[in-house]
Amino acid sequence: MLIWLHLSPVMLVMVTLMVLRRPPVQAAIAGTALVAVLWLVGAADAWQADTLIAAGRDTVVLFLSTAFVIVPGMAFVILIERLGVNQVLSQWVKAQGLDRTQQVVFIVLGLAPLLEAMTGFGVSLIATVPLLLSLFERRAALRMALTGMAIMPWGTLGLATVIGASLAHLDAAALASTSALTSALVFLAMGTVALYLAGVRELRAWVALVGFWLLFVSVLYGASRGLGPEVAGVGAGLVVALSVWLWALWRGRRNAGDRPGAGWPRQAWPYLALIACILGLKLLSAATHWQDAWWVQGAQVVWKPLASPGVALMLVLFVLLFCQRRSSGQPAGDNGLLRGLAARIKRPLLTIFFFLAMSQMMVKAGFLAGLVQMLTGLAPSAVMPLIAGFGALSGYMTGSNVGGNAIFMPAIALLPESSRLLLAAVQNSAAGHAALGSLSIVMLVLGLAKTTAQEEGELVRFGFGLVCLNTLMVALAALIWLP
Repeated sequence: MLIWLHLSPVMLVMVTLMVLRRPPVQAAIAGTALVAVLWLVGAADAWQADTLIAAGRDTVVLFLSTAFVIVPGMAFVILIERLGVNQVLSQWVKAQGLDRTQQVVFIVLGLAPLLEAMTGFGVSLIATVPLLLSLFERRAALRMALTGMAIMPWGTLGLATVIGASLAHLDAAALASTSALTSALVFLAMGTVALYLAGVRELRAWVALVGFWLLFVSVLYGASRGLGPEVAGVGAGLVVALSVWLWALWRGRRNAGDRPGAGWPRQAWPYLALIACILGLKLLSAATHWQDAWWVQGAQVVWKPLASPGVALMLVLFVLLFCQRRSSGQPAGDNGLLRGLAARIKRPLLTIFFFLAMSQMMVKAGFLAGLVQMLTGLAPSAVMPLIAGFGALSGYMTGSNVGGNAIFMPAIALLPESSRLLLAAVQNSAAGHAALGSLSIVMLVLGLAKTTAQEEGELVRFGFGLVCLNTLMVALAALIWLP
């Protein structure tokens, strides 16, 4: 019975979100307040100042590491929206003359993961929704846009994986590469759904999909191991997009002598600059280990600011602001940008802060001991689907991979080391894929496409179906990789 009392803050979050339909920030505050009250009245370990300070230190360190990426990331998003970069990219793809199979693979396994991995926040939809609506029947296009989103939980340069690794006390590269394996079947399933929605039935198309799926997973796994989660999603999407584009050029020249499509649009240079900055900083880190010069130490977590993708985002931001100032004559510290940035990051940052505070108090005060004991007593084949379900529930509820990891990843940190990495990867993958099919993402698609009430209900149900399918695929992959 005590385990249910200890998990009551998590259940309160679920009820607040799913039954009362309150915003995630209110659910996070309610859960945090209940943890504090239960701790004060002695429902968990004894209240001690040292324990409270340790929880506070780790919360602050984890929050700073998150904010250092989200703030410049959202500023980057606002600036590329002003420049119309995603609209230009959409028009460029349409001008390439890809056949239907190439269009699906290019968008779902290439462009959408590439843009989402660099920015997060559903920004890839700004490019993919208008593009898909111009290429496919409306009903299929809306579903394909959601399918392309649900494929990539490496958004915001792998931020959720980095935070998840800190919460589970694991190496970020190890967690990212293992997550690539636990997500592998999701990538194939989402590609299959998208191809089916596009009306493609030829055997050659399905063989091509499998080939590009293997390429996507291989690059994602290799980049995660070799370079880390910050580069992995960008690399996988970029390699697939380039491969499909080159395939289309080769086929066009061979079959009909067609001229190649238009070259890369100059207005999309911020994305290329961000990729170059990320790779350049990774090479600098490998050569000099400069990231070790500055550590921020919590009680049990450590953050290296110079190793954060926020550095690359800030460098590109400075260049963007400088170019904007030269072209428009406006000062670099644009008040409109600052106001827009404050409005868009306030709720996400508050939500993440309170979810992190809730999770750290639950860990430090012993709230998760009963759950850990229960999981330890189960067979691995029973634990994997259970963790996949927990992960999907947390990601779908919060609409955030970071928020989902903050709820359940601390419990995984307390499990035996032999199984911790695979379990953490299952949580990371399940939460990420569920968050990208959640109601907040569905609402973004609906807003961009200006849909009707009937379309809204259909797309919400379709998104939930994708979440269920993805959770099943993650659980199945975990059982396959189980030692």
